Amino acid sequence: MTIQCDIVTQERLVFSQQVASVSLPGTEGRMGILPNHSALLTTLAFGDVWVRHPNGEEEHFAIGGGYAEVQPDKVIVLADSAEQAEEIDLERAERARERALQAMKEGAVQDPDQFAQIQASLMRAQIRLDVGRRHSGRRRREMATGAGYPRQDES
Repeated sequence: MTIQCDIVTQERLVFSQQVASVSLPGTEGRMGILPNHSALLTTLAFGDVWVRHPNGEEEHFAIGGGYAEVQPDKVIVLADSAEQAEEIDLERAERARERALQAMKEGAVQDPDQFAQIQASLMRAQIRLDVGRRHSGRRRREMATGAGYPRQDES
């Protein structure tokens, strides 16, 4: 059995496929979603979303918070920001992290909205770095070596 998973931002459709399972970073903790899950609407934290394909292969996405709607046959992730691990530019993410850290060091931000924006930028950059470093090369290695797919002699 599979469940449809869509990961969407305001700018684009990041992912849309039938998958075996989805793992989400809920604000109350990590949650696993399988086909026929009970209906659920939840908020999402900054974190790593992963999907497991029916063949066992996993894909990882860095998200910057948002919401998830779960139905028995579908998961829709409405993310504030989302990138597939392979898309993450680690150098750019590191520069964004350094800029956010520098902005925080330059003094106490008097405007709470500005402070929240800087804090969100820092968290977004950090999760992008974490997901990118952990997972960006994995899928390329699996595809090159055939890992995650049944070998011809195993079918």
